[in-house]
Amino acid sequence: MTLSWHKLTDLVGGKDFTIERVRTVDDGIAVEGDFELPLLARLDAKDQSYVAAFIHCHGSIKQMERWFGVSYPTIKARLNRIAEQLDFAELVDGETLVATTSGVLDRLESGEIDADEALVELAR
Repeated sequence: MTLSWHKLTDLVGGKDFTIERVRTVDDGIAVEGDFELPLLARLDAKDQSYVAAFIHCHGSIKQMERWFGVSYPTIKARLNRIAEQLDFAELVDGETLVATTSGVLDRLESGEIDADEALVELAR
């Protein structure tokens, strides 16, 4: 049985977990160990879908407003809540700079970076 990330995150109900075994479907190669999920895969299914919608809209909050039928503050609040779950640290010029996902989204919204650059930063 193949279990999607959405079903897996729903199954664990927001509790922390690790993956201990990974097996490819086509050839059955298995690797065992202690693997952490990527940050986006740790979000619950609804938040993952919301992030996917945001990417589909190329980061346009106006398009998200139309798509979901809610106001700008509602979209922004949800994105900020999701962003708080995705904080990361980055090295800049040899020093650790704590950059929040909400900061990346704010720079995206202001036009300082485009959606592709935001995705690269969020993937780090």
